[in-house]
Amino acid sequence: MFGSGGSIVAARVAHELGWPLLDNALVEAVAQRLGVTVDEVAAREERVPSLVERIANALALGSPESMPLLIEAQPRLTPEQLLEVTRHVVNEQVAQGPAVIVGRGAQLMLASREDGLHVLCYAHHEALVERVAQRMSLDPETASQRVRETNNNRVEYVRRHWDRHWLSLDNYHLCLNTGAFGLDNAVYVVLDAARRKLGAQVVPRMTPAAGVPAVRRDRGEAPDLLPEQD
Repeated sequence: MFGSGGSIVAARVAHELGWPLLDNALVEAVAQRLGVTVDEVAAREERVPSLVERIANALALGSPESMPLLIEAQPRLTPEQLLEVTRHVVNEQVAQGPAVIVGRGAQLMLASREDGLHVLCYAHHEALVERVAQRMSLDPETASQRVRETNNNRVEYVRRHWDRHWLSLDNYHLCLNTGAFGLDNAVYVVLDAARRKLGAQVVPRMTPAAGVPAVRRDRGEAPDLLPEQD
């Protein structure tokens, strides 16, 4: 959920386990394969086309000469193209071994696999707004609007491509209220849940005796993240 800090939790989990993180790297790989810029992919992922874009697409299939101005506004990148390439990149990565994947419908792309842990990070609206306002230097009203728009886009994105509700509990193995737990504790919980579900051989304990792994600080900070995936 946008504003929950899920991208930060994912980056720290990947950092602790030494697994690849598909967040910014996923956007870059998709952009490279499509021959578009990272900004174009980041602007279009996990959202549905606007009315103008849908009209332009329809006219392009019918009589494109009738409204040239709208056709010129047609996006170079369609949602279907973006989803298909994203699916290929995700499948190629998981075929190589364990990875941490952030958003983009990965919980549904990989739903049939048994060797995964699908996690939803969420929080109450006020906590989401506070985090977004701080991270993006926005006033509360603007941050609240950004939270609602981004999360509504994700609802529509999942409904459009999988005919499911993004927040349905059936999509996840674990749902974490980061507003209640805090991000550090959320990392501990995800690491422990991954070890219990995937096995100690895949996710070993980080400390010999602790029930939940400790976040190690000797590796430096986790990488920076795209704000829209927070």
